[in-house]
Amino acid sequence: MSSPKKSPNSGNSSPESNEASDESETQTFLENVLEGLGKAPREISSKYFYDQHGSELFDQICELDEYYVTRTEMAIMDQFIDEIAHELGNHVMLVEYGSGSSTKTRKLLRHLPALAAYVPIDISSEHLMQSSDELRDLFPEIEILPVVADFTTSFPLPKPQNQTARSVVYFPGSTIGNFPPEDAQKMLSQFSELAGETGGLLIGIDLQKDIATLEAAYNDAQGVTAAFNMNLLKRINRELGANFDLDGFEHRAIYCENEGRIEMRLICRKDQTVSISDQVFEFQVGEHITTEFSHKYTIDGFAKLAAQAGFFLKHQWCDPQEYFALLYFVADGK
Repeated sequence: MSSPKKSPNSGNSSPESNEASDESETQTFLENVLEGLGKAPREISSKYFYDQHGSELFDQICELDEYYVTRTEMAIMDQFIDEIAHELGNHVMLVEYGSGSSTKTRKLLRHLPALAAYVPIDISSEHLMQSSDELRDLFPEIEILPVVADFTTSFPLPKPQNQTARSVVYFPGSTIGNFPPEDAQKMLSQFSELAGETGGLLIGIDLQKDIATLEAAYNDAQGVTAAFNMNLLKRINRELGANFDLDGFEHRAIYCENEGRIEMRLICRKDQTVSISDQVFEFQVGEHITTEFSHKYTIDGFAKLAAQAGFFLKHQWCDPQEYFALLYFVADGK
């Protein structure tokens, strides 16, 4: 389930610079929303899910019975954590894209005592700083260097005080599935550039499986995913001054077999006119806004995609049901 670009949080920025940054981010948010709603079909980028409340809702989603992704990935890590830590090695700078609460990362950090630094990257500043403070308390020996940024764009990384042998990108939770294949390949190329010739990539992918299991995971009985999806419209109303009638939309997630992906949508339940800034959008009953893709892969298919970015699949770990896979890539030919 991914933002206007934000600059790294150095801890010493002035109120004036923070205010200017906030204004720039709001403008980018506005421009992206207007562009997406002007398309046919309409869309809003999933990267705008993650304000503070959205991040909290996603943490709740990860605990749901229907949402197998998190617990399956955690089980894989529990079973194979020693092997995973051995593959990563010592004196690594671990760079996690879309870190959220860094829950899964804590398992890694406990088994990487010689880590050079941990760099969590996330769009939600408040959520990121809170989780980073918690990690500093748990792992005082590890240098924690949080970066508030839109990881789909370029941004500078902090330099750790400790000597770094190499960098490993960590992208758990199947977030790569939120990107269409061509955009996923661009992300993988970005990871490859960051990792360099000596680095690596530890990434999670959600595997193809029966449709009923997939659709249940994104249409939970408690309605948490629905609240998560609807929070996007609430955020647009609050931050951009829009007037979406929230009761006039409902959440729905469907599996599109030809594309091999779940599509999360907000379905319009009644005709309505929505104003955002100086633009007006007419919505009709049954019209939808696409808010997220979640592509499902085979291991071989994803390995071929990663190979286009110069990555070679060195090791793979999977659960007995073959619901999820954790893959470790290194530079091609290493």
